[in-house]
Amino acid sequence: MTARIVIIGGGQAGGWAAKTLRDEGFRGEIAVVADEPWDFYERPPLSKSALLEPDAALPRLFSAEMQQALDLRWYRPLRAEAIDRVAKNVLLSNGERLAYDQLLIATGGQARLPNAAWRQHPQVYTLRNWQDAQRLKACLAGTQRLAIVGGGWIGLEIAASARRSGVAVSLFEQQPALCMRSVNADVSAALHQLHREQGVDIRCGCGALELEDEGGRPVIQCDGQREPFDAVVVGIGVELNLALAQQAGLAIGRGIVVDAQGRTSDAAIFAAGDVAQHPRYGISLQSWAFAQNQAIATARAMLNEAAPGYDDIPWLWSDQYQHNIQILGVPQPGSRSQIRQTPQGNLYFSLGTDGVLNQLVAFNDARTVKLAKRWMATGRDLSQVPLEDPAFSLMTLR
Repeated sequence: MTARIVIIGGGQAGGWAAKTLRDEGFRGEIAVVADEPWDFYERPPLSKSALLEPDAALPRLFSAEMQQALDLRWYRPLRAEAIDRVAKNVLLSNGERLAYDQLLIATGGQARLPNAAWRQHPQVYTLRNWQDAQRLKACLAGTQRLAIVGGGWIGLEIAASARRSGVAVSLFEQQPALCMRSVNADVSAALHQLHREQGVDIRCGCGALELEDEGGRPVIQCDGQREPFDAVVVGIGVELNLALAQQAGLAIGRGIVVDAQGRTSDAAIFAAGDVAQHPRYGISLQSWAFAQNQAIATARAMLNEAAPGYDDIPWLWSDQYQHNIQILGVPQPGSRSQIRQTPQGNLYFSLGTDGVLNQLVAFNDARTVKLAKRWMATGRDLSQVPLEDPAFSLMTLR
């Protein structure tokens, strides 16, 4: 049995890996290197309840009792600076070297900013960790006009929370449509309409943005127009924390290259969560489900080489205003879109040329998402199915 497993990263993937190792019977030492002082916590609430609830608490991944029962040895707040694969140890930011028998990299990512000027302005915010959420929450309490740069999921969730707090929001997106990297044009249009109806001023296709300062207030310059705001939130994606893996000479693609069991190009080193490349789709997938389930599969494989690998269909969700939006799968070029309108919310189907569903976006309909997972897993041909007809029962496709 492995004597010591080191986990680098104190986020959701690291937390589920640690818990799974214990659940699977590992009784050796688990050392966790984390650059934050808190126990494992979830990130989805940071853009929602953490901003809206007056007494919002840290959204802990596990109860205090369960956390204590994991019997972890924490190294925090510290960073892992380098991996020595020959000596099998990790150099920490305090100069200490931490030996490992197996190593799990779950370093996640950090919020991307356009340049140093944005990073240095005191009224420019990002939202990636609990401290960011606390800072942004305090900002919203005294803000009347907020600019959000980035029309992806995090930008839209922050926009929804800010509007519910009574803040005027202008949203700037350089691309021609919202969330266009992850959904088709019909879904982008639906998101645009949803936020317009809630009073968000949306500027898509706005080109390169410049940040200026006017007496301490941030000023956004877009297409020759200058607008001052009380604060700016930047949500233009993340930069994966790959430096450690690169220094160690591990294979890197769109993330750390791993197999279905989470194993990197070094048999003693694994990777999980945002920083790991999805083994089937070859992309970095920043989602709650991937961080949890891929980490669970990886932890099992660390203890048992015969453990099943991870091959889940990408799935993420977003709560905006009164809507729960679930996104299953990845849209493919040349797909055919079908829209099913229902009283509770629309369903957006994306079918490949073979009639197989490659993405479903569901507004307020978790049941159909469960059905769609089965259709995708079996490669069911839906080309002759009247998906757009609300009178047709999708349950007949079970």
